[in-house]
Amino acid sequence: MSPTSVAAARAPKAPKPFYANFGFQVLAAMVIGLFLGFIARNMGPDAAGNANWLTQTLATVGSSFVSLLRALVPVLVFTAIVASIANLRELNNAAKLVWQTLLWFAITALIAVVIGIALGLIIQPGLNTEVAAEAAKAPSSTGSWLDFLKGLIPSNILGLQASTRVNDSGATTSLSFNVLQILVISIVVGIAALRVGPAADPFIAFTRSFLKVIHKVLWWVIRLTPIGTIGLLGNAVAVYGWDALAQLGWYSAAIYIGLAIVLFVVYPVLLQVHGLNPIRYFQSAWPAIQLAFVSRSSIGTLPVTERITEQNLGVPREYAAFAVPLGATTKMDGCASIYPAISAIFVAQFFGISLGIEHYLLIAFVAVIGSAATAGLTGATVMLTLTLSTLGLPLEGVGLLLAVDPILDMGRTAVNVAGQALIPTIVAKREGILDQATYDRGESIDALDDAQAVPAQ
Repeated sequence: MSPTSVAAARAPKAPKPFYANFGFQVLAAMVIGLFLGFIARNMGPDAAGNANWLTQTLATVGSSFVSLLRALVPVLVFTAIVASIANLRELNNAAKLVWQTLLWFAITALIAVVIGIALGLIIQPGLNTEVAAEAAKAPSSTGSWLDFLKGLIPSNILGLQASTRVNDSGATTSLSFNVLQILVISIVVGIAALRVGPAADPFIAFTRSFLKVIHKVLWWVIRLTPIGTIGLLGNAVAVYGWDALAQLGWYSAAIYIGLAIVLFVVYPVLLQVHGLNPIRYFQSAWPAIQLAFVSRSSIGTLPVTERITEQNLGVPREYAAFAVPLGATTKMDGCASIYPAISAIFVAQFFGISLGIEHYLLIAFVAVIGSAATAGLTGATVMLTLTLSTLGLPLEGVGLLLAVDPILDMGRTAVNVAGQALIPTIVAKREGILDQATYDRGESIDALDDAQAVPAQ
């Protein structure tokens, strides 16, 4: 390569116009989605009582985008975990990284649940509510410790689950994947590949190559985020609206205050303590946080979370490819800490049940240990019912909160994903493997061109 070519390659790229920025596109899509959702809600149902054409269009666009993300998640989790376990042998402190990750998962979960308990006691949402007692009803699905333990055991090698629904038109059977089971299978296969030795090298090489292909496809899907955002947020406004917030205003406020404290106070303090600039973190992680807010799916956001953790925050790929998928199934400060803590206190206050110190300790225990129970199931509802049943509180209290759950789930998922990117960053910094130069640039994912979106393994 000639000196001129080298200089041209090293020359900084011209800045993109603001409208080509990924973050700006998502923000603009959120505004458009809110506007279209407001119009769709005011249009009301059609003559037959069904959702109007605009609501159906928004729902189709949003669900199609999430389906694209979800379709790639099983193979992403499997190939990423297997490849990362193979790559971890190249790190001298692999075992320490794993334990540090789990430890910081627990530490931040404990901080979040303490904040939730404190807000529940201060705001007392169960005593300041207008929701009618007639709304109380037990949910159709519940969580228990037995369900969690059974969920760890794969029912088949693909981690697939079948469910049948019966309605007026007959029975419908659908397949879904259990992410926790896929994670278990991936870890077992990855460890087995290491123990086999040289004979497994072709399998590991194929897995790494397959992962590159998945990364390329994921990049194409990621670029559709603004379109998906319009459908997801617009449909949420059209279907659910904000009317229910009036009845559960103090409860909803307590949840969002807790989420804001964790996201904008606790996380920045942890970053600052470790010598990391919080502003740089949010500049890099914001695309994933935005997508989590509108999609309400940590698993659906996993591709973006993994990309920004590796390429924008400077966490080594060998470690991030393991920690981020693990966090997407077990690291949920919003759904598994803030939400069940405040909700359990709400239910106890609403039904006039006194809670003692032992009950608050149980809430903290469930938040720190049981958050993996949400993986592959109904998410926050399972975690809430698990908490209520552990405390001996009436499960009918769940019905009181369902009206605002979709609205609260947006904030919960955003905090979940922020934590899933935060912990690998902190652990990498503590272990001296963080690429500080990459972190300090504070790039957004759109700063990466398509060729860079598929890194070498």
